[in-house]
Amino acid sequence: MKVALDATPLTLASGGIARYVRELSLALAGQFPRDEFILISDQPFEAPPSPCVNLLKGDGPRNWLEKRWWSWGVEREMSRRAAEICHGTHFVVPWLPVRPSVMTVHDLSPWLEPAWRVDAAFVRRRTPYLAGLGLATMIVTHTEAVRREAIERFRLNPELVRAVPLAAAEHFRPVTPSVSRAAYFLYVGALEPRKNLGMLLKAWREVHRLYGVELLLAGRARRDYLPPAPEPGLRVLGEVRDEDLPGLYSGAVACAYPSLYEGFGLPVLEAMQCGALVLASRTPAIREVAGDAALLLDAQDVGAWIEALNASVARQESLTELRHRALGRASMYSWARTARLTYSVYEDALRRVRG
Repeated sequence: MKVALDATPLTLASGGIARYVRELSLALAGQFPRDEFILISDQPFEAPPSPCVNLLKGDGPRNWLEKRWWSWGVEREMSRRAAEICHGTHFVVPWLPVRPSVMTVHDLSPWLEPAWRVDAAFVRRRTPYLAGLGLATMIVTHTEAVRREAIERFRLNPELVRAVPLAAAEHFRPVTPSVSRAAYFLYVGALEPRKNLGMLLKAWREVHRLYGVELLLAGRARRDYLPPAPEPGLRVLGEVRDEDLPGLYSGAVACAYPSLYEGFGLPVLEAMQCGALVLASRTPAIREVAGDAALLLDAQDVGAWIEALNASVARQESLTELRHRALGRASMYSWARTARLTYSVYEDALRRVRG
């Protein structure tokens, strides 16, 4: 099988969707050495380093016509590479259904609240047509929660939508932090309105007043994010290198993820795989991922977050069991499993088109 994967998310250095494309392509190449996986985009991107000779990089548009990428360029690139199937890794597949295609729908945030995704107007208009007109042979979500939402919103045939969970990369594991820091809570993820960081700041300030525990915010700031004013104990780290994240997770008093809505919540799983105490919002997708291995709270209940943050400082020993459960729960996920499940979706898409 020859599969072309949309590598456009790799134009960003960080973020959950970039990590998805990077880790999935590496795992597919490793799990299926007899197949070819070609990363393609109409924009310059950095392909992930790989020892696998079957993970290739496409050339991109060769002329002005091919710059109309999803209308014509993808088809031309796939023809040159003799690719049999296209995986649109970020809400899109080719407009010309010449070959089977798989479209990943990460979540429904572009449709639930426009203010959460001010940059997603094109996605809001385009993806419903691609899904509703059947231009995507199969659709992948990351949780059953989002699968159900997508089926209902886009009126999809349930047989054509599969939930394939993500995973934390192997380097996320408990480590001894290389940098000595004062006690801190940690948030990892994009800095954007949907992540509910204003509420977290309110809760943290009460705990900081009592215990002096700092709050570290790690992640890329989206352009619509209004950064908080500097204050004692608050550290906005910005983007953090992948290799530095396990130490941050492992050294935190607790990792807080108060998002209002998620399609999976990958930082929650990364923190759990590092053995961290995780406090997260009780959204359907996060409940599905974390199970009973994290302390799940109402995203809007500031009092509950104050109580949980206080407990993570004052009752650390009594919460040790949660850390053990987190490690056990995280071991259920792997990129190798994600790759195998995704490959089965490719096979199904090919069968449905070829008969």
